[in-house]
Amino acid sequence: MRILITNDDGINAPGLEVLTRIAHDIAGPDGEVWTVAPAFEQSGVGHCISYTRPMMIMQLGERRFAAEGSPADCVLAGLYDVLDGAKPDLVLSGVNRGNNAAENVLYSGTIGGAMEAALQGIPAIALSQYLGRETEGLPNQFEAAATHGTATVRALLDKGLWDGSDYRIFYNVNFPPLPAARVKGLKVAAQGFRRDTAFGLEPYHSPSGRKFLWIKGGPQHTPTLPGTDAAVCLDGWISVTPLRADLTAHDLLPALTARLA
Repeated sequence: MRILITNDDGINAPGLEVLTRIAHDIAGPDGEVWTVAPAFEQSGVGHCISYTRPMMIMQLGERRFAAEGSPADCVLAGLYDVLDGAKPDLVLSGVNRGNNAAENVLYSGTIGGAMEAALQGIPAIALSQYLGRETEGLPNQFEAAATHGTATVRALLDKGLWDGSDYRIFYNVNFPPLPAARVKGLKVAAQGFRRDTAFGLEPYHSPSGRKFLWIKGGPQHTPTLPGTDAAVCLDGWISVTPLRADLTAHDLLPALTARLA
């Protein structure tokens, strides 16, 4: 199996090391793992592509490249430059430092990398590690992902629903903020929404008097509705959410058509 991996935390992120081990486990001794990851952190860029400027790409080692672009850029670079059109069998994105559940899905570069792979017709899985008080004291904050990541990816490859539709299914996986031994298992969960919290900003004045604005997120341990991704993770389960890039509110189409007729 040939696997392409990327992330949004950057080429030197510890989560990418975890993902590399997972990918090698899945690819097997005769497989190939190719890495194309951002040269610098690209958290929060979503599905951004560098449409108006070129990006530099550098080879750092055997099958290992860094590109000055977003995760979606890196997937495109991997497909059409590094692999020269020889599509991989699977794209893995992550393992993100922090959860990509609930509204974070819409901002996440980790999700953006997997989404671009799906738009290119390639099976893709995004993986993220929820952080919290119980991961702070661990020697490896990615312990849950490192321990359960291979089995989770294999379960999705063997039993997941994969389709050939225009907007293909891809998967969003979040590992709970717990030691690996306390993870309860897998649960399929819808994308949730953290109520009464949202992204905001904090003004800051530099010593020169210039004003800067820092974007900051809301509390990440605010529960979502029962059975949805963040709630499932905070209850100790690995959340698995099938996603599509199609943003149409299909449930509203008949009613809106009738209203506007």
